[in-house]
Amino acid sequence: MRVLAALSGGVDSAVAAARAVDAGHDVVGVHMALSRTRDQFRTGSRGCCSIEDAGDARRAADVLGIPYYVWDLSERFEDTVVADFLAEYEAGRTPNPCVRCNEHIKFAALLDKAVALGFDAVCTGHYARIEVRDDGTRELHRARDAAKDQSYVLAVMGPERLARSLFPLGEVASKDETRAEAAARGLSVSAKPDSYDICFVADGDTQGFLRDRLGSREGDIVDTSGEVLGRHDGAYAYTVGQRKGLALGRPAADGKPRYVLSVEPVRNRVVVGSAEELAVGTVEADRAVWFATPGSAAFACEVQVRAHGVPVAAVATAAPGGAVRVDVDAAAGLRGVAPGQSLVVYDGTRVLGQATVTGTRRPAPPAPGPTPPGTAGASSSDGGSDAVATPRAVPAGVHR
Repeated sequence: MRVLAALSGGVDSAVAAARAVDAGHDVVGVHMALSRTRDQFRTGSRGCCSIEDAGDARRAADVLGIPYYVWDLSERFEDTVVADFLAEYEAGRTPNPCVRCNEHIKFAALLDKAVALGFDAVCTGHYARIEVRDDGTRELHRARDAAKDQSYVLAVMGPERLARSLFPLGEVASKDETRAEAAARGLSVSAKPDSYDICFVADGDTQGFLRDRLGSREGDIVDTSGEVLGRHDGAYAYTVGQRKGLALGRPAADGKPRYVLSVEPVRNRVVVGSAEELAVGTVEADRAVWFATPGSAAFACEVQVRAHGVPVAAVATAAPGGAVRVDVDAAAGLRGVAPGQSLVVYDGTRVLGQATVTGTRRPAPPAPGPTPPGTAGASSSDGGSDAVATPRAVPAGVHR
């Protein structure tokens, strides 16, 4: 099989390419230049796409004995990932640029170009697993190493692109194993620091990046009653659930911390409140991408709203047109979900689908029920509940 290996210049992509070579594939390495103004060197673990990274990718290709090319995708990256990032923040939402990069660059621009050139698949260093069922169905699953699992940011790719993808690191037990393998293969990137934060904000100052691009727009920070508590330089720089950097100058009446509850771009104001007011009972999302076709009935699942968040039990309902509603288990304690975040639906380790959060609703207060006459203080073998559990349907094509 002809395989295009995406070489970022890091240890993960280098080892993934090496494993593709070992598997007998005809492998060609390509480095994606995503920045229009690439630095000579990275700043420690921050940023990527520097000239240093391109050089590291080339050296890895030389060690593996595979052809190597650099593809300039900087214009596509700026027009899709960076533009989306700015537009989402400006609209009061909180995007995940890694999700958009996988959607628009790695598994759209890169894969489409690879297919046009006659390649069968693209190989990346993502930590996720692909399982193939007896009927040929390809499923996206969490990586064996839960700490490195990247299935969340890959969920947007959909089944067609999954069919042309290889993730050789999915079964790796830990990042230490990857580094040890790189060292044994003579790859100089074996000890290179991982990149983190937003790749195009190399100094880590996201608010400064937004301010430079969007300008200063002073406005009010208010509580839920509308009382002005402070000022901000731009509502776009805040996100739901944020606690630090509010600089309100005076504590809440109860002395507890305040958090961002909502961002209102039209009124250019930020609304803050208590931690309890961040509680989420229902999440609504749209633009769904499904690996398994959902039915009209609700189905039990787990959902995750952050790349390294904790999955929580929920019941999801998919509607026509790509809308999704998720009712979260009240005991899950889910809070601080922002519009624009990626909502990923799981069945165990398997990714069922992904959608973009449009809004949330707080949990409904428990309804007080009347006490039947003569039962006060009594208990029953079934806990005193008359509720009957209703079986939940699962998406078509999902195998328990």
